Order: sequence, then C-alpha cells, then structure tokens
Amino acid sequence: MTGQPLAATRGVAVNLTLLCAILLHNLTYPLSVASGIWPAVFYCFYAVIFVAATWALTGDVWLRGFVAVSGLAVLMVGLNNSYLPSQSAALAVFLTSIVYHLAMVVVLALYTFRARTVMADVVLSATSLYLVIGSGFAAIFALIEWVAPGSFIVSSGAIINWQQMVYYSYITLTTLGYGDITPVGFYAQAVASLEAVIGVLYTVILLSRLVGLYASGRR
Repeated sequence: MTGQPLAATRGVAVNLTLLCAILLHNLTYPLSVASGIWPAVFYCFYAVIFVAATWALTGDVWLRGFVAVSGLAVLMVGLNNSYLPSQSAALAVFLTSIVYHLAMVVVLALYTFRARTVMADVVLSATSLYLVIGSGFAAIFALIEWVAPGSFIVSSGAIINWQQMVYYSYITLTTLGYGDITPVGFYAQAVASLEAVIGVLYTVILLSRLVGLYASGRR
C-alpha cells in the first residue's frame, strides 16, 4: 500500500520538480558519452531523480527499497560503461535502466490512478508517467539493438546511438512516425507496435479517468 496522499501544494511541488528533472534528463543524454566529469554528473542525476521522487510520492517501503537499489545499480553500471566501455557494460546499462524505469512507472501509475480527485499534482504525475514510459522503451529498443544489431535502420546511414533511441521512442509513443529511423527486425517491430498502442491507449484511459474523477467531484 502507498502512504497517505500528499498535501495539495506539496504534491504539486514534488510532481512539478520530477517533471522538470525528467525533461532535463532527456535533454542531457549526450553527457553520458562526453569526456571528463560529465558522465559522472549525468549518471548521478539520473540515479537520484527517480529515487527522490519515489520517497516523496509513496510510503511503501518495498517500492522505496526497490527503486533505491535499482538506482544504485544504474549509477554503478553507468559509470563503468562511461569510463570503461564494453559490450557487457552497455548491456548492463540497458537492463538496469529498464528495471529502474519499470519501478518508476509503478510508482507514478499508483499515484495517478489511485487519486480520488482531479488536482494539478495528478495531471503532473500523469505527464511524468508518460515521459517515463517513453524513456523506458528507449532502453528496451537499445537492448534489442544490442541483441540483434541492425534491428533499426537510420535513413541518414548514421550508426544508431542511445540519444537516437530516445528520440525514436518518443516519436513512436506519440505515433508521429517520421520514418527517419525504421525498425526492420522482428522484435524491434513488435516492440515498436506495442509502444504505439500503449501511447494511444494511455491517452484514452487517462482522459477517461480524469473526466470521471472530475464528474464525481462535482456531485
């Protein structure tokens, strides 16, 4: 069970901070492959944001512990891959990132869909959840490319990297489909289709949920 709902003003502050942190995280992926101290800065930030949000949004000790452990794992394997890159280190980054994102999806989904009234904090939490789903799928796509190289083709001929996976994941989640990155492998196509369906269903389900809460609150 999660803890008691946050006070309105605190809930808004926590969720707004998380949303801004996720947006900043998504914009600073190139730092993970930069030189010097920047990879350490990036992975420290990455490892902290979900852990801090979980401790602020839920009192569930199991969720808190799981996110904390997965966040620590992300930090350790991320630093290892940045300063001592290898195929196995990259695989560890993908796997731990998937687990880390999955844990945060659970936290935000519980916070969003257990709400009894429509408040700003719920809308912000739902937005963060949408973004976390997108970046989580980026790690899944990267894992697929690691397992089966050539699963994705870039129209420019460039070698696909993590930043491009994040970009591709979000245009798939929003069903924009620019076509500059194309899934050609079986698993890549299957997961891309799944993400597109989730993106559409999430919007429909969330809107239905929020409208229902709003209507019940007016009675």
